[in-house]
Amino acid sequence: MVFKRRDRRPIWRIVFEFFWPRGGWARAAQYVKHRLHRLPDSPEKIARGIFAGVFTTFTPFFGMHFVVAGCLAFILRGNILAALLGTFFGNPLTYLPIGLISMKTGYFLLGRHLHHEEVQRSLAGKFLDASADLQHNFFAMFTDADMDWHRLNVFYDEVFFPYMIGGIVPGIIAGLIAYYISVPLIRAYQHRRKGVLKAKFNALKKKANRKADERSKQD
Repeated sequence: MVFKRRDRRPIWRIVFEFFWPRGGWARAAQYVKHRLHRLPDSPEKIARGIFAGVFTTFTPFFGMHFVVAGCLAFILRGNILAALLGTFFGNPLTYLPIGLISMKTGYFLLGRHLHHEEVQRSLAGKFLDASADLQHNFFAMFTDADMDWHRLNVFYDEVFFPYMIGGIVPGIIAGLIAYYISVPLIRAYQHRRKGVLKAKFNALKKKANRKADERSKQD
């Protein structure tokens, strides 16, 4: 096939590049920054999209961050593509501190006490426990096995709900920081880009006029 990769990546390389993309996260961040700057909307609308994307990374809706960010950007009248790019604020290098902050904030707001080792177990083992329950209950629909929702209930009570509540405050703070940083940067970039395009247009216009004058003199 024409578009098929000639060099198939081994599984270990796919996993490694998920956690450390080719060129590093710095290069990935530069790509996202470049794409954000080139969006055609106003700086405020793009920044509202970035706010939505950054805020979404503090929610426990893993696997649905694009959908949540897009819907939130639509509600805020922000740029949806900027919201999708903003979700890259959450990545394998930042998910652990984001999770720790959200969980601890959630337990604090709910008046509960949480130890550091319990947070680690909640974010790792209890996600796996809930996934195992989902898988078991799915196959139970087609067999005689009994459904078991215990680990899912534990996951919701000890992880999902505190994570969802606790992620609101740091998510808003991080989103607002991203918003107020993005607006002047995007505005400055757009002004500079307009100046560059205008200069190129004037240069082409002068070149065309010069050629037209040369033709008229020849005639």
